[in-house]
Amino acid sequence: MHRGRALAAVIASLALVCGTAAPAAAQPVRDRQWHLTALKVGKAHEVTRGASVTVAVIDSGIDAKHQDLAGAVLPGKDFFDPGGDGRVDVDGHGTAMTGIIAGRGHGEDRGILGIAPAAKILPVRVPLNMPSGGKVLADAITYAAGHGARVINMSLGSNDEALIHEAIRAAQAADIVLVASSGNRGEIEGDYPAKYPEVLAVGAVDRAGKIAKFSITGPQVDIAAPGVDIASTDIGETGYSVSYGTSHATAVVSGAAALIRARYPELSAADVVHRLTATAVDAGKPGRDDVYGHGRLDLVKALTADVPAAPPTATPSASVRPGPVEVPSASAGSRRVSPILLTSGLAAVVLILGGAVVALMLRRR
Repeated sequence: MHRGRALAAVIASLALVCGTAAPAAAQPVRDRQWHLTALKVGKAHEVTRGASVTVAVIDSGIDAKHQDLAGAVLPGKDFFDPGGDGRVDVDGHGTAMTGIIAGRGHGEDRGILGIAPAAKILPVRVPLNMPSGGKVLADAITYAAGHGARVINMSLGSNDEALIHEAIRAAQAADIVLVASSGNRGEIEGDYPAKYPEVLAVGAVDRAGKIAKFSITGPQVDIAAPGVDIASTDIGETGYSVSYGTSHATAVVSGAAALIRARYPELSAADVVHRLTATAVDAGKPGRDDVYGHGRLDLVKALTADVPAAPPTATPSASVRPGPVEVPSASAGSRRVSPILLTSGLAAVVLILGGAVVALMLRRR
């Protein structure tokens, strides 16, 4: 993305400084969504498109005026502006996550298509530069749990705080699927809430299905999904961008969870998570490993396979997670810019306006 802010102890640094670059070739934005083909999203949509499921997006807000999000975004909660409802975004990160989850496109096969385009999005906007980030995130989770969310997307990072874990446990008890970024290497924030055992932690893979170099590995990782060179909605009615991060992979998995909840409304949150991990494509060492978790997301199989019920007490990766974990120095899923345009040490962001891709060179702070 191309506009930066930081959510202290909650969302990893998003600040960018502009540079210059030659324009990229114009290309319809839908054609840039390589993950739709990789995940066979069209086939998945023959089964369900996610109707009747609400996904909460705890993030920088959502630009609900975007042409590809028309009708998708519910009034939510704004912890930055007490008078707001979360349907505003001056950064773009939350808008991008929303497009990945529930973009509806426009016209005939134009614009961004989400994994669950018939799902509703509940925006929960968290404030920028707040020292009390832990309480804010805990309150955001509690709000989402109390306002109809069946999936909560957390493409963000925080420290390990008792208030947050308490809110996570309460949301799990309310039968909500909790999905969070495993984290990006080199960032400065903690990689919770992904490390909590109640949360489905997501790593990122590239077009070849290989784990992305930036994706943090470890015993917390449950599943991996596309997170490199991901096109999505950006702020502005016709704004688009291409970027990368475990944030994006998390949004993909949240969309997948929404499809499963729509297809199998009787399943518990634990069974939804089990269906995702049990059908994942084993990509690393045989069985679960610390790089891919249970494997790469197989969207169609997750929706159609005959999967035995999860053990009664199962959490996303309870069998492999340790107890309390020391907080490392990496963030849990701040967005990154497109690796295909990295040159001269500057991070390249692709801004797509009106369906044409325009490259902007930017440097992260």
